[in-house]
Amino acid sequence: MKVKIYTDGSARGNPEGPGGYGTVLLYTDSKGVTHRREYSGGFSRTTNNRMELMAAIVGLEALVRPCRVELYSDSQYLVRAFNENWIGNWIKKGWKRGRNEAVKNVDLWKRLLAAGEGHDVEYIWVKGHAGNPENERCDQLAVSAALGEDLPEDPGLDLS
Repeated sequence: MKVKIYTDGSARGNPEGPGGYGTVLLYTDSKGVTHRREYSGGFSRTTNNRMELMAAIVGLEALVRPCRVELYSDSQYLVRAFNENWIGNWIKKGWKRGRNEAVKNVDLWKRLLAAGEGHDVEYIWVKGHAGNPENERCDQLAVSAALGEDLPEDPGLDLS
């Protein structure tokens, strides 16, 4: 099964928070019907990078069985970590960027690695939101979370 995940994090002008993240999953079931699931959440006093990572984690953790995944993000930080093997080098160096500079958000990077285990994940950078309504919807979800607005509960992702 192939699943597309569109993610976004938003600090909304204040990098110290509050902020939110949004994730939209698109998948096609065995009958050829396309389904859409949306998730969002917020953090208090956090950074945009942490929200981008959480958006990706939430999307991957929603998958209950191995899938082929295209994960779209407007965060070059997130996409390049995998496509340019930054994360592999960080792990080899003991989560250091250089000789003494510690990698930020190690807890979330480890959780993202765990969430992707068993899946075939391709990380794709989306430059902004132009021409990508799903990514724009993720931004709207992130804003809703940042503002503390209630969202309808999602019944879960059924991949049967």
